[in-house]
Amino acid sequence: MFVLSMVLLAAGWEAYKALGPQDGGDILGWKVLPRAKDRVMPHVGDMLSRLGDPVNRAADESVAVTVLKGVWFSLRLVLLGFGIGLAVGLLLAVVMTRFKVAERAVLPYLVVSQTVPLIALAPLVAGWGGKLSLFGTEWPRWMSAVVLGAFLSFFPISVGALRGLQSPAAASLELMDSLAAPWHRTLFTLRFPSAVPYLVPAMKLGAANAVIGVVVAEISIGMRGGVGRLVIEYARATTSDPALVYTAVFGAAVLGLVMAGLVALADLYFMRNRPRTENLS
Repeated sequence: MFVLSMVLLAAGWEAYKALGPQDGGDILGWKVLPRAKDRVMPHVGDMLSRLGDPVNRAADESVAVTVLKGVWFSLRLVLLGFGIGLAVGLLLAVVMTRFKVAERAVLPYLVVSQTVPLIALAPLVAGWGGKLSLFGTEWPRWMSAVVLGAFLSFFPISVGALRGLQSPAAASLELMDSLAAPWHRTLFTLRFPSAVPYLVPAMKLGAANAVIGVVVAEISIGMRGGVGRLVIEYARATTSDPALVYTAVFGAAVLGLVMAGLVALADLYFMRNRPRTENLS
């Protein structure tokens, strides 16, 4: 189904390119139809073939290899940012579950934190480089991208985990209380297993947000090595070589798919012992 969806997407792209207005169009006075020019919408075949071309005349390395190197660089930052966001999100969810006053006090600030424009926050966090020290080590520039990835990923994880930790039935919680189970035993024996169906979708959303945070941070602070930097560099050739820009976009898409795949593997692991609904008809 994934391959079929990609084929349908490419077919829709080419169909609009063939039938759509070259200079865009209006619907009820609103400019909503994109331009179908080659400079804006290159053919899918041109974009794919560009991956096999050399980066420049002085290098033997292909565009695909360069993009994959950028994906690998950004992937490590995304994994670290997602890991930090996961830890912070789970910790906040546990605290809000344990103390109702913490939920009423912290949850509104979590919502407000997600309204801060990332494009404005990135230069501020990047400015920490050379001014902060962690355990005697100067704040590295790549850590700014990690922090922004964690900043976007922790919110959906904390909200999803909170909903999951609060999902056990009242009778189950009363049973644990009747057995004099301490709160931490109830947390790991009852609440966390019940939270898995809520936590996995939240992790998928958090992983996607971590990718967005890292890529946008790389673009905002101009950090070399990642996919975000490639987007900036290739965007300079928009007029002369528009297909080249989309190769970096393909790299960002691959990065998101890798993160989604890792979360899907975690889903299979955590759900391996849960009963599956079977079709008995």
